Amino acid sequence: MTKPAVVRDYMSKRLVAFDPAAPIHQAIETLLQNHISGAPVIDMQGRLVGILSKKDCLKVAFGSSYHRDLGGTVGEYMTPDPETIDADADILQAAERFLAGPYRRFPVIADGQTVGVIARYDVLRALADLW
Repeated sequence: MTKPAVVRDYMSKRLVAFDPAAPIHQAIETLLQNHISGAPVIDMQGRLVGILSKKDCLKVAFGSSYHRDLGGTVGEYMTPDPETIDADADILQAAERFLAGPYRRFPVIADGQTVGVIARYDVLRALADLW
């Protein structure tokens, strides 16, 4: 009997994360340079406190276009208290969560720590492997 696919098997382990005190313009540059649509925001104690998405950044850029000032911190613009998924959750559970909600990615948690991110693409890849 084969082991069922779980989130940790397909999540991105190369974690790009932000400090809530980081300048927002630097975070936007990091997202663009890494070709990613969002990243977790982790405080100095290692706790997940939010997620910064391209949509959040687009709000910043749009608002700043009027003022010519791209100021502020990640903590001011992030989405607080993001939904997460456990690293050992079944990949089918992850697929159901993506289908039921608007999210494009979930921070992955193991033993209370953020250990990765799983995106819709990762789950699609996992399901294709099951065919």
